[in-house]
Amino acid sequence: MAMEIPAEVRRYWLPILLFTAGFLFQLLVLPRHFPPTHYDVLGIERFAPVERVVEAYERLSKEWLSETNHQPTVDIIKIRYAYELLTNPILKRDYDLYGLDEHMDVLERVKEQYQKEHFLKIDLPLLKDSVVSLTDDAFNLLTHDSFNAAIAEEYPLIILVYSKGSPRCAQFIEYWKQIGTRLDGIAKIAMVEVGDSQLAGHFTEKGFSKQPFFRNGIPAIVAYPANCRSPSCYMRYPGGLYVDSVVDWVATSVVGLPRILYYAKEALGPQFIGKSGHHKVKVIFFSSTGERAAPFLRQAAQEYSSYASFAFVLWSEDESQIWWNSLGVESAPALVFLKGPGTKPVVHHGNFSKSEFTEMMEEHKHQDLQQLRSDTSLELGCDARGHSRAGSDAAIWYCVIIAGRPGVELSKKRQILRKAQDQLIGAVDGSTTGNVDDSIEISSAATAFKDERLTFVWLDGEVQKQICAFYLATDFSGACGPRGFGDDNDKPEIFIVRFQRNATYEALKAEKKNNLVEALQGQHAYASQLVARYKGPDEIQEINRWISQIIRDGDTREIPYFTSKVPDLVPEETNKEWLRSTKNIRSAGKSLKEKISFHFKDYLTDPRIGSTLLMCGCVSLGIIWLRNNKPTQSTRQEKAPKDRTKRPRPKLSTSLFGQPSESIADVEPKDARQWEMSDSDSD
Repeated sequence: MAMEIPAEVRRYWLPILLFTAGFLFQLLVLPRHFPPTHYDVLGIERFAPVERVVEAYERLSKEWLSETNHQPTVDIIKIRYAYELLTNPILKRDYDLYGLDEHMDVLERVKEQYQKEHFLKIDLPLLKDSVVSLTDDAFNLLTHDSFNAAIAEEYPLIILVYSKGSPRCAQFIEYWKQIGTRLDGIAKIAMVEVGDSQLAGHFTEKGFSKQPFFRNGIPAIVAYPANCRSPSCYMRYPGGLYVDSVVDWVATSVVGLPRILYYAKEALGPQFIGKSGHHKVKVIFFSSTGERAAPFLRQAAQEYSSYASFAFVLWSEDESQIWWNSLGVESAPALVFLKGPGTKPVVHHGNFSKSEFTEMMEEHKHQDLQQLRSDTSLELGCDARGHSRAGSDAAIWYCVIIAGRPGVELSKKRQILRKAQDQLIGAVDGSTTGNVDDSIEISSAATAFKDERLTFVWLDGEVQKQICAFYLATDFSGACGPRGFGDDNDKPEIFIVRFQRNATYEALKAEKKNNLVEALQGQHAYASQLVARYKGPDEIQEINRWISQIIRDGDTREIPYFTSKVPDLVPEETNKEWLRSTKNIRSAGKSLKEKISFHFKDYLTDPRIGSTLLMCGCVSLGIIWLRNNKPTQSTRQEKAPKDRTKRPRPKLSTSLFGQPSESIADVEPKDARQWEMSDSDSD
């Protein structure tokens, strides 16, 4: 049978709980988070000068050298450690200003090593000198005067807060050089020494005691984004002090560059190649280290986002045969460009610099057969509002387009049209197929291609259904429009558009260039367009013959000038999350989250918690006691006036038949007795 809890305990459980929590916090929790300081170990006041430290140490050392002394070795080690730390000017400054003590591991190690030994066997001194040496001018040491000018510059600013006497800072300096090298071009770096208390104190946090401190110690890293011009809008780095982690945080959180993800061999095809844009070149990096993308690669991923998609693959010797057979990659590091379906991968082995990578991107940013879309139509010369790639002097130019829904059939036709383009390139370079008759038949197309008056492109007929149906003069079926249920008519089509600029209108517009209305109207003038559809076989030679015939006819025949309103191309890239700027970055320590969410351990250092718990226990005890005694007093006070009041006469109610109902006075009491009447008359 379980022991029954007394009623009084059940009634006062809340005050008991609050009292217990308050006493435990004051006696156990709070002292653990406020250990004795090194000044307490020496028995002197806080922030005492070095002279007082030396005097206290000499006095204590005389005591433990006496024959009657039986002080434990551990206590002597604590005294010696406090003496060495507080007599070092830099270490004492850091300890007094910010509570920094990075040599506690030394103290614990020595205590464990010599706890059973005599104190004279201790190897002194306990602390070795660690001085941060900054001989390179590239570190950009900031002062309070140069700080405001540094954060006002265009580039983001990354600041390292360090101490000259910190061993951790001395070890991190080499990593900081590597970070500065990798951030070159996207952010600037600088350093602040904690001795500049007015500037370094700006980056500290303050607890309940208002004592400034660095939560993760030093070195500490803070950043000012490019759009940040106020001293209070910096960001604190929360991670570990590793080169890759710091660079990734700056590139992603501060600068706002996109991440380049790693893909396994099973996911590279369906997740990356299959889901990235059909019009984009696939850029694949093979890495043997697994490090995250360098900032200049992320910057390129942002700048070339309209042309290419980027991915990383971790190289493994077990999978080397797979990559050799599929992409032609022999080893890592390597860089692969996939420029469309059926094209041979372009592979570059070895490391490369930022400038070398930029040159390769400019060379390979386009697919071998480019896509006609909203942001490339003018550049390709396939827009009635613009000119050919040959320039504004060309009056007639052509654009060969293959339109269809993305899929296997369109990919096959794209490969055929790309090979037709390659044949013209070969004819331009003089490397013909060897058939003289064929080379003559395609000479008009080759000449137009050489003069940049001919362009080969492909069109997504599902997305660009309006312009596809306009050029092919058809409803949404076949090559144009969305793919319907059970639709077997999914055949891409090849057609050529002849563009002609109206020279007469251009001259008239030039004469009236002072007329603002005419000038604005001229900006929206359209070139004349004629469309011819290809009906022949899917053979490269036949396609080029047909193109060459169209060009010969189009260049020599007099064709009336006719324009019509062409549907606009639908923008295909509307979601670029990585291009969001850092405007949403909030000030460190100033955001709502920082104001309302403290670290839990910060509460454990607040001496007000214990007294608050005790006060709440007293308040709850008083409330419960008042509630338990209030009903008894109120009932006694209410009984007296209730007895003195006259009982109201009950009201008569009318019954169903209109007769008065029985009143309370007519009811016979239970203990009533009936008096018997005698037969004789009373006297």
